[in-house]
Amino acid sequence: MTISPSIAPNSTQPVLHPLEPLTPEEVQTAVAIVRSERHLSQQFRFPTVTLNEPPKSVVLSFKPGDSVPREVFLVLLDNETGKTYEAIVDLNQKTVRSWQHIPDVQPNIMADELAECEIAVKAHPEFQAALAKRGITNLSLVVIDPWAIGHFGFADEMGQRLSRCICYLRAVANGNFYSCPIDGLVPVVDLNKMQVLRIDDLGIMPVPPDPGEYAPAFIPKWRDDIKPLNITQPEGASFEVNGHHIRWQKWQMRLGFTPREGLVLYTVSYDDDGNVRPIMYRASMAEMVVPYGDPRPQHYRKNAFDLGEHGVGLLANSLKLGCDCLGEIYYFDAVLTDSRGEVAITENAVCLHEEDYGMLWKHTDWRLDAVEVRRSRRLVLSFIATVDNYEYGFFWYFYQDGTIQYEIKLTGILLCGALGDNAKYGTIVAPELNALNHQHFFNMRLDMDIDGQPNSVYEVNTHAEPMGESNPYGNAFYAESTLLATEQAAQRIVDPLAGRYWKVVNPNVHNRLGQPVGYKLIPGDTILPFAHPESPILKRAGFMTKHLWVTPYHADERYPAGKYPNQHPGGEGLPKWTQADRAIDNTDVVVWYTFGHHHIPRPEDWPVMPTAYSGFTLKPIGFFAASPALDVPPSQPKTGHCHS
Repeated sequence: MTISPSIAPNSTQPVLHPLEPLTPEEVQTAVAIVRSERHLSQQFRFPTVTLNEPPKSVVLSFKPGDSVPREVFLVLLDNETGKTYEAIVDLNQKTVRSWQHIPDVQPNIMADELAECEIAVKAHPEFQAALAKRGITNLSLVVIDPWAIGHFGFADEMGQRLSRCICYLRAVANGNFYSCPIDGLVPVVDLNKMQVLRIDDLGIMPVPPDPGEYAPAFIPKWRDDIKPLNITQPEGASFEVNGHHIRWQKWQMRLGFTPREGLVLYTVSYDDDGNVRPIMYRASMAEMVVPYGDPRPQHYRKNAFDLGEHGVGLLANSLKLGCDCLGEIYYFDAVLTDSRGEVAITENAVCLHEEDYGMLWKHTDWRLDAVEVRRSRRLVLSFIATVDNYEYGFFWYFYQDGTIQYEIKLTGILLCGALGDNAKYGTIVAPELNALNHQHFFNMRLDMDIDGQPNSVYEVNTHAEPMGESNPYGNAFYAESTLLATEQAAQRIVDPLAGRYWKVVNPNVHNRLGQPVGYKLIPGDTILPFAHPESPILKRAGFMTKHLWVTPYHADERYPAGKYPNQHPGGEGLPKWTQADRAIDNTDVVVWYTFGHHHIPRPEDWPVMPTAYSGFTLKPIGFFAASPALDVPPSQPKTGHCHS
């Protein structure tokens, strides 16, 4: 069952909070103002149109009834000159407050650029001739997949907005083209002029023969032994939604959505017996990089910055079809724009619902013949983006014991190449088809506000006590906390053998035991990059070399690889900011956590990959006086009993 949003996409209701996402009317107004004031030609594109978030101090001091500051941040690209601009439109004053040329950068690639690029390539005579050499004459079966070209120091690529295209061939009109790469044929396109600059023909390689179909039309027989499994909430959901403010049991938070990051959470807090206590001011995935491990000419450039080069918000799925969410669902629409600044609404972009999550806690006192058990329930906020061949599900989970979990679900279709003469850098998943080794790295920006802004970060490692007078039987071990006082000291790597985790505490607020209140970040399954330290990808995405970074809060420090990673040589973002080695003790801190999914493909991942999972957990550590889950009521089943 679905619940309609309380504010419809075309609503003209007043905005009641500074962090409410832009309405369609606000987007239209901002674009019209900048077009008029700056006398923009039709050659301008709008890669980004989003809320210009007010200063943190303004948001935290805001009270209902206060005037609501509304500004729009825009990135604009002039196709005629190749110049990039940033603008801020003040909606209250109806004027362009700021206009700035940003030299030597390329904004993200937009969806309609990709579509126009495919048309240009397929119409090019040299490309058609190259296909004919390979015996391919039916252009309707050919698919062009434009990729960001990256930065490898080649002089002839400087100063141009480029895309390097991967080519595929469908076996049939509705077939899976990713199973049939046309390796060795690489068109390079100038996206500003939408012209093919060159066709890199690296030699003819046979197109793999297996069509790798997965759609229902190609599945001969379904399983017939699955009985229905129904999820019902006869009294409705337990959450409340007002605009984009969410209240669920003791949790409160605000939801935002940007073209680059997708889902953003603001002012995450917990109602502790009437005291609403802040935990995070702003939380989002800030960058996602997928480096591939095949060095051959066809593949070495495959290093995708899925946020900075494209934007997962722009690639978000509409969840109105399929079975992405089950239960009593509340959907939020995403108000975005196309590259020409026209409003483009992704309906049902974000899903909000509850899930049963098994046992919350249990104890049996056999002397009293008494059993107490509580079932766990969690609140789920999620969205799904399709980034070329891959699907990514981004899930925030909130639990009744104060735990916060973030999980990415990876599925979709493997990126493959023709086998050629070397299968070393991948796995053969079908005849003559090599699925390329790769990694997925995700960086989270967590603006922590544990009971307020002055926070400190500690690393906690567990040590074995040496045998001796204080440990005569060799069984003792202890956890040791080390303050990370500066940015350089806070660049850390996971160590599961030491039980390593990091905790963010407020040294100025203590619980009843005299301990500073805090939350700990518990790593999940992760990895480090295998790319060489001097490789182009690590120059551009240096944040991947550390799992933990900590910086003092700065409103302009938003993206770990810099604001404009598309075709950028690198060195921006976290590696650059932290060279100053600023103090981070007892201040307003931002925690950046990088986790990676290491993917050596399996035949069982083909033709559609079963979901893989990666993420981390935030758990209260001294934040509460005792377990906050004691007041969760027992279940009330229709028959039998779950407690005594």
